[in-house]
Amino acid sequence: MTAILDQDIMYLPGVGPKRKEILSKELHVNTWRDLLECYPYKYVDRSKLYTIDELNGTMPFVQIKGKILSFEEFSAGTRKKRVVAHFTDGRGVVDLVWFRGAQYVYKTYTINTEYIVFGKPVVFGGRYQFAHPEIEKATDLQLNEMGMQPYYSTTERMKNNGMTSRAIEKLTKTLINRLPEGSFSETLPSFITRPLHLISREAAFRGIHYPKSLDELQRAQVRLKFEELFYVQLNILRYASDHRRKYRGYVFQHVGRYFNDFYHNNLTFELTGAQKRVMHELRADMASGKQMNRLLQGDVGSGKTLVALMTMLIAIDNGFQACIMAPTEILAEQHFATIKEFLKGMDVRVELLTGIVKGKKRKEVLESLVNGDVKILVGTHAVIEDTVQFARLGLAVVDEQHRFGVAQRARLWAKSENPPHILVMTATPIPRTLAMTIYGDLDVSVIDELPPGRKPIQTLHKYDTQTTSLYNGIRQQIRQGRQVYIVFPLIKENEKKDLKDLEKGYESLLEIFPEFRISKVHGKMKPAEKEEEMRRFVSGETQILVATTVIEVGVNVPNASVMVILDAQRFGLSQLHQLRGRVGRGAKQSYCILVTGYKLSEETRKRIDIMCDTNDGFRIAEADLKLRGPGDLEGTQQSGIAFDLKIADIARDGQLVQLARDEAQKIVDNDPTCQKAEYQLLWNRLKELRKTNINWASIS
Repeated sequence: MTAILDQDIMYLPGVGPKRKEILSKELHVNTWRDLLECYPYKYVDRSKLYTIDELNGTMPFVQIKGKILSFEEFSAGTRKKRVVAHFTDGRGVVDLVWFRGAQYVYKTYTINTEYIVFGKPVVFGGRYQFAHPEIEKATDLQLNEMGMQPYYSTTERMKNNGMTSRAIEKLTKTLINRLPEGSFSETLPSFITRPLHLISREAAFRGIHYPKSLDELQRAQVRLKFEELFYVQLNILRYASDHRRKYRGYVFQHVGRYFNDFYHNNLTFELTGAQKRVMHELRADMASGKQMNRLLQGDVGSGKTLVALMTMLIAIDNGFQACIMAPTEILAEQHFATIKEFLKGMDVRVELLTGIVKGKKRKEVLESLVNGDVKILVGTHAVIEDTVQFARLGLAVVDEQHRFGVAQRARLWAKSENPPHILVMTATPIPRTLAMTIYGDLDVSVIDELPPGRKPIQTLHKYDTQTTSLYNGIRQQIRQGRQVYIVFPLIKENEKKDLKDLEKGYESLLEIFPEFRISKVHGKMKPAEKEEEMRRFVSGETQILVATTVIEVGVNVPNASVMVILDAQRFGLSQLHQLRGRVGRGAKQSYCILVTGYKLSEETRKRIDIMCDTNDGFRIAEADLKLRGPGDLEGTQQSGIAFDLKIADIARDGQLVQLARDEAQKIVDNDPTCQKAEYQLLWNRLKELRKTNINWASIS
């Protein structure tokens, strides 16, 4: 776009200083360009007029043309009145109703003037009525010009200052009418737009705000969405390409004593086909001479930790150390215990480094890391502290990496003369389109198979009035030797109330199950206290664990067969799926019980139904993305990718994401060093769009 669009929004007719301040604070609109990039969130077809005798109660918003016959007033409580205008088009009569603003109504609308009324018709008292409709003089509206009416997002403060969607629409119309042809400079070359049949940028901006038809609107949306996604993908792929060219990786050429000893003597079961496939991919990466940057996705219980351990043994076989970083102390301790158990009898020194490892023990661990005695370090973010130095770090595994900020991860990579190989693991399945955008610079491996003998978890929905049968079921399971989790929500905005609920719930469960022993764990407990309660449950001393979502990741108790989630409506889909993954780890049938009240929103019912219908983490993640949008999903804010999409929607525009990525890949393949003249328009535009000079790909 040319400089004309950089003009201050204050100087657009109809704005001025006061409105400029509101637009800036509420919508971050400071220039003409900013206003044009505030896209409508929906459109209503205003090209058709209905007659009153065509109306029916199921219609969405419609418009009718006619005159006000008379006004009537009704009392609506203390000092309030309801104003009703009887309106006709000669084919019937409807009521226009206002519950406030009587003075405005009488001042603005008159009997026998021809108006166009726009609103949703509902039947009340045997007659159609429109509550607080939009009304314009018929002489002011040209139907053939109206087409699809745009609706813009506004805030309460904006509405209170008269800046409704209609007001924004008028400002945008004023702006577009003032702009001469050629005000929008092109940002995509014709060798991209022509084969894809994309309209010009100018036509897209005019069409997105004032489409004359559905076809014009769709063409405008496709053009603007594609452009947005294309530059996101071009940014990711260019950085990934740079990274692969610039950074040499340590070459892990051979699989030696440690790996073979473990594989032949300590591994008591056969790897799944998916685990074998992923191991081949990891081995090829680490032997290639390029630094491995791989994302390992796998559902809860699919065996990611075992794959990570075998990869660490390859690093040790090649004379290097490895570390695994987890987001919580509980998860770090779980990994430490699991790895120690797997390596029993082998001379591989594994140490734990978390906030609770202090004094003499901490000093000893740090010294043994520097002299190379410690081969595998398991820890939390304590691993990235400056005091932690390695003799030769060759592989860094990051578990549940969305819990770490970009800067934290970058400090881990700096602990080696060359960047170590990176294996990022997540048990939160990430839909393909989102992975392409958040982790677009990482190669992706998926463990899509559970170990043999695992039975699918049965998920049931119960209302909070059905607790008697629920408690009987719990008793039955415990008497068969099983253990049970009961999870209470602990959501930050209600933390005090939630903790009270958990404490109260714990007390009443002691009364309900006097014959059983019960542990209690939540994030506000002291680490030692929490650890002791967890230990009692893991060892089988207690049969029931009452907890918050601190047990969402990393607690492995194969004997636990029932997961009860109270107030399940307060959890997101992915979180429910993570919690469910705490059971079903043994050979016995396991159950997940979602408990809610009767009053549920439509979205919550959908979430509960999806959970009951499938155990497939990827299906659940896709559904979660569609229900909540990418900005709400855990990890998108920490990913290091500027996720500032104004019009595209990762959940709903999957095909466009793939198309944009394919086109961006062609450019990067043809011009990896960004030198060729025919691509300069693209590289220059990318420079404009980039908000920072940080090389995200080298640290993500």
